[in-house]
Formats: sequence, C-alpha cells, structure tokens
Amino acid sequence: MTPAINYAKKHKIPITIHKYKHDSRAQAYGLEALEKLDLSPEQVYKTLVAQLDGGELAVAIVPVAKKLNLKLFAKACGSKKATMADKAVVQNATGYVLGGVSPLGQKKPLKTVIDSSAADCHSIFVSAGRRGLELELGPRKLLEATNGSFHSIC
Repeated sequence: MTPAINYAKKHKIPITIHKYKHDSRAQAYGLEALEKLDLSPEQVYKTLVAQLDGGELAVAIVPVAKKLNLKLFAKACGSKKATMADKAVVQNATGYVLGGVSPLGQKKPLKTVIDSSAADCHSIFVSAGRRGLELELGPRKLLEATNGSFHSIC
C-alpha cells in the first residue's frame, strides 16, 4: 500500500488500482503507464509540482501527452510566476519520488489545479504513489479530495 491508496481508502474515495511492470529505462513515466495499460492519452494524467513566486509549492495535474503552461498555471494559482520545483524539493514536500508523485496522500496538502480537460472524463488515471502503479478515479472525486480547482493550464 502507498500513502495515496491509504488516503483514498480512509476517505472512502472510490478507486481502482492498476499495476504494470515499470521499466527502469523509461524516461516519461506517464507515457509508460499509457502504453503498458493500453489507455487513451486523454485519460492518463501526470502530477507536477511547481514553485510559485512567493515560494509556495503547488500541484498541477495535466494530461501526460500535453505540456503544463506555467503562465496559465501561475494565474490559476493567483500568482504572477511559476517554475518547476527542484526534484529534491518535490520529494521532500510530497514524500514521493519523481514518476510516482500522486496527488493523494502527500506529506502536506498543496494547492492543486487540475487541467479542465479532466472534467469531461468519466474517469482518469493518476499515479498511485509508486512507479508502475496507477489509480483510476472520477475527476470530480479527485477535485474534492485535493480541494482543487479545474482550470485550463496546458
């Protein structure tokens, strides 16, 4: 069990757990999940952590096949600027390694913005807190669980 799965169970968030054999040579973890689970690119989301201009960290959840627009993300967070957070900072703040950062069960809750494209999906896939492990859940359930917001951030 990972903190993300434990969090979902504790808060009675309906999830389905999907496992696949992670290839240590994979460079794009979300795209690896997409391939190995034979999913549509519109369903698989990556969890990114950025630092806002005041130093605060925030989470962006975006489709794996798209790129985060840092200007749109900063605006959605009520900030002027955002930069991708350093790997060590991400791991320390979330408790997860890169490629396994889940939006659920982080060490401390961070401001979360989910790309608005997720709102149109019946279910989406996000990391379950470990490479090779994905959670499938409804986007509105994820929104509630993270106290997040939907914005166009790609």
